[in-house]
Amino acid sequence: MNIYISNLSYGVNDADLKNLFDEYGEVSSAKVITDRETGRSRGFGFVEMPNDEEGNKAIKELDQAEYDSKTISVNVAKPRTERPAYGGNGGGGNRGRGGYGGNSRRY
Repeated sequence: MNIYISNLSYGVNDADLKNLFDEYGEVSSAKVITDRETGRSRGFGFVEMPNDEEGNKAIKELDQAEYDSKTISVNVAKPRTERPAYGGNGGGGNRGRGGYGGNSRRY
């Protein structure tokens, strides 16, 4: 079972997350998601637990619990969806306009 944890304190690391969930059963992985550029926590993470019963118990007991001075949200992770390469709004940004805008003249 893949579990999503949000509203984590920025000081929480992978080992802290694993230790939190170890109380409920076997943890196969625990990962706090970090910003690519700064390396700073983004305030959420994922835990994988091979036993669904243990995972459900962890979700039930930890959702809305206080951890490291913050109230965390714990849920079953939703499957990752594919995102469009150009931002997802269908417009494609400035493609084909040379950065001048739609109706502007080029000098």
